Amino acid sequence: MIALHVLQADHGDCLLLEYGCERQPRYVLIDGGPSARIYDAYLKPALLKIREQGGKLDLVVLSHVDNDHVIGLLNYFTELRLTPDSDEQALPLPVGLWHNSFNQTVGQGENLEGQIAGLLARARAAGQTMQLAAVTIEGISQGHQLRLGALAAGIPINEGIPEGLVLLDTLPEPVQLGPLSVRVVGPGRSSLERLKKKWLEWLEENEARLRQGLPLAQVDQSIPNLSSIMFLAEAEGKRILLTGDGLGEDLLEGLEQAGLLDEQGHLHVDVLKIPHHGSARNVTRKFFKRLTADRYVISANGLHGNPDLATLIWIVDAARERGQQVEIVLTNETVTSSQLVQEYDPEEFGYTLTILAPEERSLRVAL
Repeated sequence: MIALHVLQADHGDCLLLEYGCERQPRYVLIDGGPSARIYDAYLKPALLKIREQGGKLDLVVLSHVDNDHVIGLLNYFTELRLTPDSDEQALPLPVGLWHNSFNQTVGQGENLEGQIAGLLARARAAGQTMQLAAVTIEGISQGHQLRLGALAAGIPINEGIPEGLVLLDTLPEPVQLGPLSVRVVGPGRSSLERLKKKWLEWLEENEARLRQGLPLAQVDQSIPNLSSIMFLAEAEGKRILLTGDGLGEDLLEGLEQAGLLDEQGHLHVDVLKIPHHGSARNVTRKFFKRLTADRYVISANGLHGNPDLATLIWIVDAARERGQQVEIVLTNETVTSSQLVQEYDPEEFGYTLTILAPEERSLRVAL
């Protein structure tokens, strides 16, 4: 048995991968959504159910340090720390955590976090407001808090992984979690080098702007996405590809490096979680021709225009070209999902659209 539970997470991500025996299921939790409300209403009830049914939480994965992925995990680990292994909270204790902190991935030797925080402090002192930059820095700080929370709760972090980093390069072979095989396909060292370069460029540019009395440039919100942990999960011959907010080109590069693409450079999976909430900035029409699936999962509520209409059209067009009926699974009805149905009739174009009902906490995609 293998299934993906897509929890309501507004504009963020919160996913539970279920596998193993139905009487004693096992789980991997990927991300926790963007708010305490999401945790209380959707994630916590799902975690309580795991404990109630005698399930096991093998692993928690924070894909990357963005607040729309980390907040729910912070709430979860805080509860674990405050009520350790007690019947009062009855939350399952994870066997381990995968989390690449900012300092581990790009900050080593540079103290980038300190440099960025110092720059923002001087900008605020000069009367500047840096809302987007502050949110990004806050995500970095929250990733650090998650690490401390895991240590306080006694949860091993990146245990047994060389250099203590979850990378394509440090985990060249699949990791076995009982019947589940987990193959990391990103990030790679090249992605982290690009990430570090982007931060250094942003710092250099804005140090100069601050000296000249000019407003600071906002942080490109796609910068943290380069560090997304992406992996292929496989059990009972079924495959689910989890992508965080990674870039499509990085994902294909990682799949190729892992030897998972065929001779034509293609891969087919049963379920593909679309990167970055369906943003067209992360994928292309060609991406959906090379990486195909039976079901496409998108967690988004329309914020920032996600999912982009172009992304939805690319999925439908690529499937039609290869003559395949596909299912698009959405956590919310949005303007763009309605446009898709209006402009690309599902019956004519050969796809189905499944949307999580407003009164439901999650949608189970069973394979």
